[in-house]
Amino acid sequence: MAFRKIIVMGVSGSGKSLIADQLATALKCLYIDADDFHTPDNIRKMASGTPLNDDDRESWLSDLVNLLAREEAIVLACSALKARYRDRLRSADSSVQFLYLKGDIDVIWPRLVQRQHHYFAGKGMLLSQFAQLEEPTEGEATVIDIDQPPQAVFQQCLDSLR
Repeated sequence: MAFRKIIVMGVSGSGKSLIADQLATALKCLYIDADDFHTPDNIRKMASGTPLNDDDRESWLSDLVNLLAREEAIVLACSALKARYRDRLRSADSSVQFLYLKGDIDVIWPRLVQRQHHYFAGKGMLLSQFAQLEEPTEGEATVIDIDQPPQAVFQQCLDSLR
């Protein structure tokens, strides 16, 4: 396998963790969920329904940049909502590839309602993510429509990497 660094991005509920895990398995490389790098304070804040701000994300982004810099091959599930976050992540390695799992609230909200044992709280949090989302420009990421079965999303992601 060629060394690669892939970030599967999108708002919460878009399928980042599922697809990134499947890609890492298929590509035989490390899978990491960026949510695991949030501080306890950030998790409490999100669990209370309060969206994170740029200051909250600062140490989280630094940790992710360090992770990307030290790993040779990784698939990272990460919201990467803003262009400056993606630029920061790409600063670890210019070869980082972004896959943007794109869907609207009507597709994503029913998925979040079914989630159990996750700290992401409420429709207001999802709306805040959509409000913060700066969709990647053409050439910045491969856009994958998530209004299809997960296996089709995975296959489209995998095909886009070949």
